[in-house]
Amino acid sequence: MNKLFGFALAAVLAVVSRAPAQDLGPRPVTIVVPYPAGGVTDGMARLLAEKVQAGLDHTIIVENVAGGSGSIGVGRVARAAPDGHTLILGNVE
Repeated sequence: MNKLFGFALAAVLAVVSRAPAQDLGPRPVTIVVPYPAGGVTDGMARLLAEKVQAGLDHTIIVENVAGGSGSIGVGRVARAAPDGHTLILGNVE
């Protein structure tokens, strides 16, 4: 059974190829933090944005949208265009 599984896995991996990434275009990527500036989540978002910006060579903006226990920021991202330019970074308490 293990040999059959290994053979099937090798066959699938041989066929699967990497998909090319889409170009982000000239617009910046926005990471929405649904909490006030200066908190732990804001600090994590800024560190993450710095590393991703260096890796992608693309502008990353961290935007704090506080209020409503996070629901205002989440709602803003939910209504954004589904193009990958608006992300959210939150936490679960």
